[in-house]
Amino acid sequence: MRRPPARHLLLVAAVPLLVLGALPAAAHVIDADLSKLSRTEVFWTYLQLGYTHILPLGLDHILFVLSLYILEPRLRPVLWQATAFTVAHSITLGLAMYGFVRPPSSIVEPVIALSILFVAIENIVSRKLNPWRLAVVFGFGLVHGLGFASALTGLGLPRNAYFGSLISFNVGVELGQVSVILLAWALIGRWAAGKPWYHARVVVPVSAAIGLVAAFWTVQRVFFT
Repeated sequence: MRRPPARHLLLVAAVPLLVLGALPAAAHVIDADLSKLSRTEVFWTYLQLGYTHILPLGLDHILFVLSLYILEPRLRPVLWQATAFTVAHSITLGLAMYGFVRPPSSIVEPVIALSILFVAIENIVSRKLNPWRLAVVFGFGLVHGLGFASALTGLGLPRNAYFGSLISFNVGVELGQVSVILLAWALIGRWAAGKPWYHARVVVPVSAAIGLVAAFWTVQRVFFT
């Protein structure tokens, strides 16, 4: 069977992503009085909030994780990148929630979009994972952590379990990211890794589609929010 041209794959990947990217983001809601919840209930509540902040609500974070994964579709390299990303966003999430840093969302959100665009472009121009990518991912993780903090600021954290709820939210975020990685591995990496056509037929069109969405978000977040 003749494979479809890469431009057709780009169109197929880009259209649904652009439609989803244009939709307004859903908000987190807590339908409970946090002051009346036990520590265990608070832990599970914020664990679920962290997870749903990635799946299904965090399309920008999903695309960033996919961009990290798709260039080298094996579990070990992406898990190293995910670890660097997690350590970084844990640092800035904690600093922001404790009031040590307060960057405006008008700066954080466009930079998050630019980070996705940067990694997508790197995937297109590079055929292998560069050693310095861990440092780049760590830097972008610092920015994404500030984005997570914005989501938590709107919800608030219970005073009787402030640190625990912060940790459980972060654990939920990490579980969401790992779920994205494992799903991508099952759908792509398991059967396509190492194929001679993988970069041209998978990495380039998918990364280009993600890059288009990220460019759209950058313009939208700079000029229309």
